[in-house]
Amino acid sequence: MAFLIDGKQISQQVIEDTAAEVAEFKTTYGIKPGLAVVLVGEDPASQVYVRNKVKRAEEVGLNSIEHRLPATCSQQALNKLVDELNTDPMVHGILVQLPLPAHLNEAEIISAISPDKDVDGFHPLNVGALACGEASLVPCTPLGCIIMLKTVFEDLSGKNAVVIGRSNIVGKPMAALLLQENCTVTMVHSRTKNIEALCSQADIVVAAIGRPEFVSASWIKPGATVIDVGINAIERDGRRRLVGDVDFTSVEPIAAAITPVPGGVGPMTIACLMKNTLTAARSQVLARALEREAG
Repeated sequence: MAFLIDGKQISQQVIEDTAAEVAEFKTTYGIKPGLAVVLVGEDPASQVYVRNKVKRAEEVGLNSIEHRLPATCSQQALNKLVDELNTDPMVHGILVQLPLPAHLNEAEIISAISPDKDVDGFHPLNVGALACGEASLVPCTPLGCIIMLKTVFEDLSGKNAVVIGRSNIVGKPMAALLLQENCTVTMVHSRTKNIEALCSQADIVVAAIGRPEFVSASWIKPGATVIDVGINAIERDGRRRLVGDVDFTSVEPIAAAITPVPGGVGPMTIACLMKNTLTAARSQVLARALEREAG
């Protein structure tokens, strides 16, 4: 049986470490890092996510600021709020919960957030910096996956990694982070030929394709490590269940290590959001200090 990579336990360690660093930051600079979370509409899943993010922010000692806007909110009104948060010195991180209502332009909002406060890591400037291997705010889910992998491997160098899925939120940044760790990376997707054969050669498989139990045992090399990013609601035996993109039952006996769903990658995403907010606050304080010196 595979070793279970416990996202709850690892994320709690990230939270505790971040809380200690936040306390030190407040003592050193007299500033409480601020995270502004914007929720538009009343999507049930988004409300749960926001509630959990706010809870974790308070746990680590951040100043959590919620902005709830109606589903009928205009693009102009949302843009105006983001502009205000960009210029608010008490706000160090901005997160606009996605998805937005259909009439709002998500790309426009992502680009409107200051790259320095983009704790989701979605701004084109942060995406470009990551692709170039430069310091940037990194999307939370891929960052969490890397942290989990480092609990399994002392060194990722030379590992053959396959990323299933090419989304801007997970797949592409995941590949970039694995490259930074000196892995040999293959990205596969819905149009890839011989996808099963490519996956079966991998030391590390990261599944982020959004299809329930898509990856079966025949895709996995014995002894591989499997990171399952997917979270899908399905009906089985008359009950609603959450499953990943990996068929856990068939893959677990073959893999050396695997993340469960739920309890795997999910908790890491929120923990890394807290980590990113502190990183953003540090960068902004340093930038202001340099501006004062230059002035």
